[in-house]
Amino acid sequence: GEEQYNCISALHHSLRGSDENASLYWLGRMLEGGEDPLYVARRLVRFASEDIGLADPLALTQAVAAYQGCHFIGMPECEVILAQCVVYFARAPKSIEVYRAYNKVKECLRMHTGPLPPVPLHLRNAPTTLMENLGYGKGCKYNPTYKEPVEQDYLPEELKGTDFFKE
Repeated sequence: GEEQYNCISALHHSLRGSDENASLYWLGRMLEGGEDPLYVARRLVRFASEDIGLADPLALTQAVAAYQGCHFIGMPECEVILAQCVVYFARAPKSIEVYRAYNKVKECLRMHTGPLPPVPLHLRNAPTTLMENLGYGKGCKYNPTYKEPVEQDYLPEELKGTDFFKE
């Protein structure tokens, strides 16, 4: 019932607050209460990207490994796998930079009126002669062939200069 969501919320808040003891307590409360360990593991996968993100990119690897470990061996053996993941996450640095930036992308798309801007011609693939003749891929700079950074626009003209990472 509602207590399931209260406990997962308490676990998330404890992880965000870097409280390893409280995080382990809420994990234990859920698992000892009969919660499906795969539910907890799925939530940890999301937490890895949403709350830890680029501050520790290996957190996602930890979460997916924990999910797979839980799937392979089940309860009660997988409880220590989840406990290790929870403590790792509590101790990990936190960053919501990607989460916020992606939310801005979604807002940009939702707020757009009319048809969405077309993909710039130089970014389009040209697998046929017709597409090539229409200018698909023309002027595209293939970054790996340059020694220094390439100056090239990747967003549609209407979004030129947009930075989803700025506050």
